[in-house]
Amino acid sequence: MSHIANGVNLLFPAGERFFVRSVRHYLPRVTDERLRADVRGFFGQEGRHAREHERFFEIMRAQGFDIDGFLETYQRVAFERMERMSPAALNLSVTVALEHFTAVLADNALSDGGLDEADPRMRRLLLWHAAEEIEHKAVAFDVLRAVHPSYALRMTGLGVATVALGIAWVLAVRMLVRQDGTIDRVAMKRELARVRRERQIGRNVFWRGIREYVRPDFHPDDRDNYALAASYLARMAREAVAA
Repeated sequence: MSHIANGVNLLFPAGERFFVRSVRHYLPRVTDERLRADVRGFFGQEGRHAREHERFFEIMRAQGFDIDGFLETYQRVAFERMERMSPAALNLSVTVALEHFTAVLADNALSDGGLDEADPRMRRLLLWHAAEEIEHKAVAFDVLRAVHPSYALRMTGLGVATVALGIAWVLAVRMLVRQDGTIDRVAMKRELARVRRERQIGRNVFWRGIREYVRPDFHPDDRDNYALAASYLARMAREAVAA
């Protein structure tokens, strides 16, 4: 479970900078002042997420994991090649789909107790990130709707995002598992089967996300979980004051 969580953590910083670039490209075409303000808040939150997750990378390196080769390949393939080859509209659509998957992950993290056994520092990082992802879950979607309100484009972005995220996440986890000499592969398969039964991670994140997203009238605000995020952020603030 640690490697599954750490695998997606490796994808966050470069991915979130991609989100910012994709949305910023269209900022001059956003005329609604409230949405422009939301976009600026989105940039700030995503930048902070990227920096904090990169601080976590130093812990992984200190624990003996060689992650830099994977990170360099991920950056080169996903962003120096795929992003540059893709039209700006497709990049924005991929961003919107990935933001939706992230919001589904965030909702799960804050509501199902799946991080209760994590290291307290890691739990704070992931739940803080989750709460802020819910806060800005509709921003990229609203930009796409304002500049390219095409269902076909949205579905194309969903397809690319699903395949890209699935492949990158699996490769990251495999890289970490290969470097961990303590894992018994038979036990690992048994543990993965238990996780699928008890938490149904794949179905909750991918299938629920896809099922919601393919509706022609979908909007991220259809699931009203802003209070969930606000409650956690308020609790974080109280704990910080107490500390």
